[in-house]
Amino acid sequence: MEGEMSNFFKVWLSVYLCLCYCYATAKLVPKGCTRLLCLLPIVCLFLYLPLFLSSIHLVGVTSFFISWLANFKLFLLAFGKGPLSSDPSISLGRFVAVACLPIKIQQSNPPQNSLDKHKNTQNDSIPSLPNQNNQFKENSSPAKSHQNTQNENSQQQHKENPPANHQNGPQKSHIDGQFKQNPHPSPPKSHKNGQNKENPIPQKPKQGHRVPLNNVTKGLLFGILLRAYDYSDQIHPKALLLLYSLHIYLLLELILAVAATLARALLAIELEPQFNEPYLSTSLQDFWGRRWNLMVTSILRPTVYEPTLDISRRVVDRKWAPLPAVLATFVVSAFMHEIVFYHMGRMRPTWGVTCFFLLHGICLTVEIALKKAWSAGRWRLPRLVAGLLTVGFVMGTCFWLFLPQFFRFGAHVKAFEEYAAVGKLFRDLISPFVSRVR
Repeated sequence: MEGEMSNFFKVWLSVYLCLCYCYATAKLVPKGCTRLLCLLPIVCLFLYLPLFLSSIHLVGVTSFFISWLANFKLFLLAFGKGPLSSDPSISLGRFVAVACLPIKIQQSNPPQNSLDKHKNTQNDSIPSLPNQNNQFKENSSPAKSHQNTQNENSQQQHKENPPANHQNGPQKSHIDGQFKQNPHPSPPKSHKNGQNKENPIPQKPKQGHRVPLNNVTKGLLFGILLRAYDYSDQIHPKALLLLYSLHIYLLLELILAVAATLARALLAIELEPQFNEPYLSTSLQDFWGRRWNLMVTSILRPTVYEPTLDISRRVVDRKWAPLPAVLATFVVSAFMHEIVFYHMGRMRPTWGVTCFFLLHGICLTVEIALKKAWSAGRWRLPRLVAGLLTVGFVMGTCFWLFLPQFFRFGAHVKAFEEYAAVGKLFRDLISPFVSRVR
């Protein structure tokens, strides 16, 4: 265990030094192919570093953090895009944290007097908003009465901001590197008595404030789940598969929460949530786009979905262009999952994970196509029925294609051995203190 922790420290020290090089490269080398050539050795090294680890948990976390997320962020950095390029004055500490941790900094609202600039230079991570600039235009004639001012502002607001259901184009919401048409965008905020409100742009509710309580609850559930494995001989095999699926979800969410808590404490920044209660999903779009592992969603969107969408628009009708982009996103996600599984098991892939993601990509594409074709009828299943069908489909395909890939290299056995080793280490550490108290 001590040797593994030493290797883990060396690997992450190497990651830090590599990211310092990338930080300097971004400052000195112009964006484009030249910068990409300078960063490619780091990308290759990040694919190799997890092979120095053998712990199923440490190698899985390292592979996901640097071989996938960090590498994709470096590809975006090479062309002046992505979270590492959004702030030219970013500090080294924040650059390293954003590059190697699965975090996304929550965007703050721009000042009121910069709304025009915000509209034209809007960052990819900020959703589009209704045009509200003319609501806050100053009255050039101070002699006008309050009533005239109110009427003029109301007419101008109606002219520039028609009701939400009459806008030319619907807003787009984030869908696992894809976009979903939203038929009901939020209407712009109105002002009262001809006065401008101090915060014209609607703020997202800060979901981060409810995360600690949820994480404590999920941590307790994870502990109870580990104890339940002591009775695995008396549990039905199908029920055991359900426990394994719950185990993976809780472990992944807790690991991401720990990484986000660490970044929030060290950098004093507000972060966007990584999960959004995926068990409440009512469609595959809802599951993959707005609820499951949103860090992957946010990095696949600019690296895979948007470039493929631009190419698709030149070939097929604009209405159907998102479909090949959705499928391409799942193909890339499948390939990256295969790399993570190879790092953990060091076994030749059987492509079961790829089949899992291709199946979901095809089904999601069909779901989007059906919704586009039936959008006029607005026929929908009841929420409870849609939720049961969605979660049932995800769990069923997970039992069939995804979980067997863990069993191939005994991931569950290795995980229990590591839990036992950590428990023994913890008991050895606290035993002197317990003996003193006695």
